[in-house]
Amino acid sequence: MPSLDTSSLPQDKLEQAITIVNSMRQEMARAVVGQGAIIDEVLITLLAGGHLLLEGVPGLGKTLLVKSLARTFAGDFRRIQFTPDLMPADVTGHTLYDPSNGQFTTRKGPVFTNLLLADEINRAPAKTQAALLEVMQEQQVTIEGEGHTLPPPFMVLATQNPLEQEGTYPLPEAQLDRFLLKTLIDYPSEQEEQAMIRQVTLGSVGDQLTVSQVNAVVKPATVQALQQLTANLTVDDRVLDYAVRIVRATRNQPGVASGAGPRGGISLVRAARAAALLQGRGFVLPDDIKLVALPALRHRIALAPELEIEGQTTDSVLRAMLSQIEAPRL
Repeated sequence: MPSLDTSSLPQDKLEQAITIVNSMRQEMARAVVGQGAIIDEVLITLLAGGHLLLEGVPGLGKTLLVKSLARTFAGDFRRIQFTPDLMPADVTGHTLYDPSNGQFTTRKGPVFTNLLLADEINRAPAKTQAALLEVMQEQQVTIEGEGHTLPPPFMVLATQNPLEQEGTYPLPEAQLDRFLLKTLIDYPSEQEEQAMIRQVTLGSVGDQLTVSQVNAVVKPATVQALQQLTANLTVDDRVLDYAVRIVRATRNQPGVASGAGPRGGISLVRAARAAALLQGRGFVLPDDIKLVALPALRHRIALAPELEIEGQTTDSVLRAMLSQIEAPRL
């Protein structure tokens, strides 16, 4: 597995990083049929050191997508299946009294990992969803008043079903804001669906795609180095101003009940840096900002009821808004 030194950003280090990221993308594509844009958004989140919320109806491969990333990443991987009876301690851990020695011992929960899959996060009640809040923001867990730091790098990939599905609970706004991107997974194209069915039904028992053919290409230390390199990519002041204008426009957009806060702008620039690296560049263009604007902002704005009645979506409102904001020419 290759390693990466980020003491500076010379061309050879940048090319090395691009090669590693492309290898991760190719390995994930071995398991995930089509969905190239979705794979890119997963990698953007990883490179930016953020957390990702994946939304789609059951059966579209959300869990497969996360597992394929875990296979490319030779770190610790844990999965939590969120259910209505899941308790916060089941996520973070708890202390137990050991009568044999008369002492309390700490049992760490599944959040103590590098890559955490929170499957169907919105099937658990709010108090359990909120148990992830400190973990996602501070990368530490408090158990019985004692803080425990998580091993870096740490990333939460949460999947959720649309809210109209039976037995789902809306995520608290404070937790939604902690996700760098919200990615929507839609039905595959006809060609992709044919390829998927062919792959599943050819010589295999069962009805599941597997990640057995995906190879590990990075170690935890390499991921940290990639994240540090991404954070140092060049962002021109005019591009930064463009990102700020987009975020501020969400607060004055007709039909938007509440716009994105400052964390929206921070997420937009962080994600744009990662998108630039995926495109093989060491600098951010306005097109990178446009590329990540919808996944970075769609979960940070709330539409007024009248727009929802008209059938408008956050994505359609954001697209209309982006068309009205002039991008800088570099």
